[in-house]
Amino acid sequence: MEGTRIGCAGWSIPRDAAQGFPGEGSHLERFSRVLNAAEINTSFYRPHKPETYQRWAGSVPDDFRFAVKLPRTITHDAKLRGVDALITQFASEAAGLGPKLGCVLVQLPPKLELDQGAARDLFAALHAHFGCLLACEARHGSWFGEAATQLLRDAGVTRVIADPAVGEPGPYVATSETAYIRLHGSPRIYYSSYEAARLAQVRDYVASQKAAWVIFDNTASGAAAANALDLRKLMS
Repeated sequence: MEGTRIGCAGWSIPRDAAQGFPGEGSHLERFSRVLNAAEINTSFYRPHKPETYQRWAGSVPDDFRFAVKLPRTITHDAKLRGVDALITQFASEAAGLGPKLGCVLVQLPPKLELDQGAARDLFAALHAHFGCLLACEARHGSWFGEAATQLLRDAGVTRVIADPAVGEPGPYVATSETAYIRLHGSPRIYYSSYEAARLAQVRDYVASQKAAWVIFDNTASGAAAANALDLRKLMS
């Protein structure tokens, strides 16, 4: 699994998957002894104190990494404009993760069209505050053309591979050497579990990459943890 991170959106351990996360401790402690990544999606909805991030960072092994989702106040409410103060606040909070912050995830609303100036300013501000991977999950078709691809490459931002894809009109085009894959559940988003054949396809794709994050976001039915365990086994 060198160069590959497998985890879930959050670290809840459903009862059906509990045997795969043995031992004592909190869900995060047990989760991080088996998998090596997790997304913090709650940061999208509300701020967390630096001490909360510090506590999470202190609960996981040294090689574990978190991806933190950019707040919706930046992406959805302000639509990327005039967000310097919001980014500064978010960065001061997430700094509590220290070296265990591995990625900042930017998920954009489906109706947000590409504004190249606003996008460049956003990514430049994020790079000024964060030294980790930046990943962008855009969901409007304008973010998938040649201009958007070049913008993401120039800005050093990874285009997320999402399943199911939203707004993407054609085959996926990478923008960096690190893949970031978000598996939301298909056909029923957030609920459907992935079958073995689909996980094998993910394994084969990841094996062809220099580095990759694979995050299961099909958490509503508790399928994410089991799918992550299955993929980890396939990758071993």
